[in-house]
Amino acid sequence: MTGDGGRLPIVLFGARVCPDGTPSRTLRLRVEAAAAFARTCEHPLLIPTGAARDGLPSEAAVMATMLRDLGIAGENILPEETARDTLESVRACSRLLHAMGHDGPVAVATSAYHLPRCMALMALAGWRVMRVPPPPHPAARSVPRRWFWRLREGAALPWDVLLMLAQGRRGASSCD
Repeated sequence: MTGDGGRLPIVLFGARVCPDGTPSRTLRLRVEAAAAFARTCEHPLLIPTGAARDGLPSEAAVMATMLRDLGIAGENILPEETARDTLESVRACSRLLHAMGHDGPVAVATSAYHLPRCMALMALAGWRVMRVPPPPHPAARSVPRRWFWRLREGAALPWDVLLMLAQGRRGASSCD
């Protein structure tokens, strides 16, 4: 039994906000994919995550606005605006979900290249994870940029897993 009314949390991982405060292409594609998935769920709770940087609005706030513009009701959106990277997002959203009394599955929404790391970290945080179908278009338009992001994720995945395991051993309360 979950303490959240049986809602399905959909953790929506952030991406860069453009210098004018508008969503980047990657952010826009992630939000559109998450909104499409949420429309297929009976009781979704979208949790956009990502902090503000350089005086710009937070990634979470930009995503929340986009979700509302795409027809997602405000009561189905719970922004998490403190996390500055993927690992912090996992930890912050885990704390939020635990505080809500949630103990069911968690859906993970992001770009295809980022999905393996996000799902692995959420699973390491103790969640049963579901994959939200990623955007149908690649985040980067050029082949070299696509390979850059894939290679970056290839390095970031084992690093974040090691950090998660090391930090978890020092204090499991970081996700409680």
